[in-house]
Amino acid sequence: MGSQEVIDWQGKNVTVAGLGVSGIPAAKVLHGLGAVVTVVNDGDDERSRAQAAELEALGVTVRLGDGATLPEGTELIVTAPGWKPDKPLFAAAAEAGVPVWGDVELAWRLRGQDGREPAPWLAVTGTNGKTTTVQMLASILEAAGLRTAAVGNIGVSLLDAVLGEETYDVLAVELSSYQLHWAPSLRAHSAAVLNLAPDHLDWHGSMEAYAADKGRIYEGNRVACVYNVADKATEDLVREADVEEGCRAIGFTLGTPGPSQLGVVEGILVDRAFVEDRHKNAQELAEASDVNPPAPHNIANALAAAALARAFGVPAKAVRDGLRAFRPDAHRIAHVADVDQVAYIDDSKATNTHAAEASLAAYESIVWIAGGLAKGATFDELVAKSAKRLRGVVLIGADRALIGEALARHAPEVPVVDLDRTDTGAMLAAVREAARLAGPGDTVLLAPACASMDMFANYNKRGDAFAEAVRELGAASA
Repeated sequence: MGSQEVIDWQGKNVTVAGLGVSGIPAAKVLHGLGAVVTVVNDGDDERSRAQAAELEALGVTVRLGDGATLPEGTELIVTAPGWKPDKPLFAAAAEAGVPVWGDVELAWRLRGQDGREPAPWLAVTGTNGKTTTVQMLASILEAAGLRTAAVGNIGVSLLDAVLGEETYDVLAVELSSYQLHWAPSLRAHSAAVLNLAPDHLDWHGSMEAYAADKGRIYEGNRVACVYNVADKATEDLVREADVEEGCRAIGFTLGTPGPSQLGVVEGILVDRAFVEDRHKNAQELAEASDVNPPAPHNIANALAAAALARAFGVPAKAVRDGLRAFRPDAHRIAHVADVDQVAYIDDSKATNTHAAEASLAAYESIVWIAGGLAKGATFDELVAKSAKRLRGVVLIGADRALIGEALARHAPEVPVVDLDRTDTGAMLAAVREAARLAGPGDTVLLAPACASMDMFANYNKRGDAFAEAVRELGAASA
């Protein structure tokens, strides 16, 4: 990747859009580089005022409650990834010819500015599975003896990874569609789009715009564009991408792999892409049982991670060792407890229909706890595909009626409990209703297919409430 143009930040007028997890570090870094920084923020609450005071003490100007006006003299905007592209601030920037970067673009441009050779990026996006895949990838790279970190939309901030004292051989980078939208010059060593399903359409405006932003991850790839054989839309994005000469399209599949693919043969993960004579040979990488948990969608994540690692030249043994060492995060198909021969599974991280579908596909007889904020999603396809597995459903949250209507259309025989409450005790009530519907051998699955913010601070808190309710249930039946 070599070093790139060194930017003279001294006295450059930069506007940072949004306080928060990316805005504050960006403002501090830019100020430290000598830029004249102004932060604009829509909110003007107690927390924002405290954050503003901290930045103002450094000499950064902060304008609270006015995120729409472009400060005079602005030469560059660095935006938080969540800011929608249709905001008036960006229209004003376009009119004034001011470029807009996201935090990822800023980190990309700052690589190598201190004279160090920048670490290549192995990048991952997709509607679901990003975090797990990036963590698996980091685990595999570590098993190969490489200095690495899982960064981006997860763990270490990209700015820290690029500018910190720690040096890396390679970075495993999780990127959201928002981050990719604002990262025009990013060029990864290799990248993967795991899957594409309707999500964040309220932000992107259309499925086409969402897919196009995801597809940006392939632009300028040097070695491999990794796609999902079962999801043609991901392969289409590879075809449309402008990549470096010699970059290869590499598929992953849960079936038997063809040449230039990774797949599964009789419970073994195999590579027919990064081997001598891929038309005749395959390399064993790991057993399906090395993947934790070995649910189908998680084996797909493992194959994508393995493909990126192999593109970087990692040996087969490191793939197996890295997958064995990997431990999934909380609230991702986490087994909470068995109570009265019923398994209780927390997949609070399933915040959209695509994630919930993968979760529901992992079990045979389910009492499903679902609902929350739909974010513009529809549920007919999810319910139709999962109907035969449903023993009962408990609906919670603001948009539960949308799921209820889909159930009435596609699974009218399945008993449904509609919980019309959003107080802190609602989850305990939901778990009790689910226990009433469940019989021995069933699984009570929290896979809400919706965001959590109508009732909880985030999906972690929702999962914690579920686990706490299951423990109470267990104590009561003991």
